[in-house]
Amino acid sequence: MTVEERYHALVAAGELKADPDQARAAVELARMQSALQAVPPRGSMLWKFFGKKPEPVRGLYMWGGVGRGKSMLMDLFFDSVQIGRKRRAHFHEFMLDIHARLNVERKKEIGDPIPPVVVALADEARLLCFDEMVVNNMADAAIMSRLFAGLIDAGVTVVTTSNRHPDDLYKNGLNRQLFLPFIDLIKAKLDILTLDGPTDYRRDRLGMAKTWLVPNGPEATKALSETFFHLTDYPPEDRAHVPSTEIDVGGARQMHVPKALKGVAVFSFKRLCAEARGAADYLAIARRFHTVIIVGIPVLGPHNRNEAARFVTLIDALYEYRVKLLASADAAPDALYPEGDGKFEFDRTVSRLIEMQSEEYLAQGHGVE
Repeated sequence: MTVEERYHALVAAGELKADPDQARAAVELARMQSALQAVPPRGSMLWKFFGKKPEPVRGLYMWGGVGRGKSMLMDLFFDSVQIGRKRRAHFHEFMLDIHARLNVERKKEIGDPIPPVVVALADEARLLCFDEMVVNNMADAAIMSRLFAGLIDAGVTVVTTSNRHPDDLYKNGLNRQLFLPFIDLIKAKLDILTLDGPTDYRRDRLGMAKTWLVPNGPEATKALSETFFHLTDYPPEDRAHVPSTEIDVGGARQMHVPKALKGVAVFSFKRLCAEARGAADYLAIARRFHTVIIVGIPVLGPHNRNEAARFVTLIDALYEYRVKLLASADAAPDALYPEGDGKFEFDRTVSRLIEMQSEEYLAQGHGVE
């Protein structure tokens, strides 16, 4: 089936609401799917007959407000395209991989490290799909124009989603003039498609669900579990087999995420704050997931000051990236650290936890600066 056919089947089944912007995007993605599948396999007789590689299929940049269905459509597209070499990645994780590859090439001391990385990537995939393109550091901004220009020249088709128009990427960033060629590249080589319908489906799916449940226990855990399945459309018959994943932490090591699906992750407080973790771990989570569910938060104080300190760092990271937080705890935020040394410093975290439950916060996009 084409991505367009699959989209309309979901609408007909009542699993999606009809949305003109999404329908228009499905048509464009189906066109790309057809074009990609029409390209003969690498090294086929058709390549030899024409004496050159086929022209690459033009890419697509889908942008719009949070929860407008961009990631859902990309998932449908990626699953529908029947080609051998394709890769889908969260943009942050992809860039960590790029920097790791560049470091390997630099150690060889044989010249510019970017071309060999481009060659390797183009050999691995002729379709690259990225979710949530956002640029918030100079290291990424400095290499993206040359990297993606090389990939496109090598015949790679790029499809990406973003909450921002290309002109707003890395806005007000340090040395932004070095990044401007990448914006020009997007406009020249990718079609730009807006998904900005009136409904924030991600917020709509959250509905009136409570984001902070007290106290811990089976009832709270069940409520959070139901919210997780509602947010991710996970079928009831498969709920005993929720997928886990691994995420990169600073490109140096992996962190196990017990439950992760469609940008939503589930953790226990013990896994996040009782183990030896730091800011790098929490930033990796915040960049990767738009919604985080934490179960089993205890009352905090001097008796568990190390766990409390890690919790403060965790909330700072989630807040910075505007991650939606759902949690079960033994107390409301303003009673979570009731007394003792460290209470004054914890008050800022209390304020953030309260703000993170507000409608204004929940309506913001992931990663909004």
